[in-house]
Amino acid sequence: MKILVIEDELKTSRFLKKGLSEAGYAVDVASDGLEGLHLALELDFDLIILDVMLPALDGWQVLARLREAGRKALVLMLTALDAVHDRVRGFETGADDYLVKPFAFSELLARVRSLLRRVPMRTQETLRMADLEIDLLRHRATRAGRKLELTAKEFLLLSLLARRAGEVLSRTLIAELVWDMNFDSDTNVVDVSVRRLRSKVDDPFPLRLIHTVRGAGYVLEAQP
Repeated sequence: MKILVIEDELKTSRFLKKGLSEAGYAVDVASDGLEGLHLALELDFDLIILDVMLPALDGWQVLARLREAGRKALVLMLTALDAVHDRVRGFETGADDYLVKPFAFSELLARVRSLLRRVPMRTQETLRMADLEIDLLRHRATRAGRKLELTAKEFLLLSLLARRAGEVLSRTLIAELVWDMNFDSDTNVVDVSVRRLRSKVDDPFPLRLIHTVRGAGYVLEAQP
């Protein structure tokens, strides 16, 4: 599921993107109200995490314009304002939930999951290739019916390869999408992680699915 975080505090937005990505969500980030509104109007998101105090347009204005435009994405407001009338204003403008800063990430994640249960099931919640099956909602992967014990990052990496099956993904792209980092040629985090993933996804089975394309990157496909 796709989440948009509209938050101008860099430390907070990075923290939210990292935590939500590790929880299995696809996350985009905007640093001000105008950028956030543009993304929310141009792309489809299941949930928008919206800070109230934003430059350019504040959270109230962003929310009001989204609802005026007919956008029905769920909205979780973040604010340092704890007055009752502020919470009431948020709900009356069209917010679905409200969380006061500072907050524990565990509480935010619980609220995100609770809100997203309202979203209708999408047609593609399971990815399949050969005897590999990835349940995106339950964060569960199996091969030949056997559950694969994957870490959160391994599941993200496998899901990325499966979503773009047949496409060679560079190490730079993988590092950016899975670890939210610029790839450093002196860092072998991608190669090490792919090696560990292979030991679980490929090594116990006769058909290999994760392939190295020398000088280019990695691809998931069922080669004969």
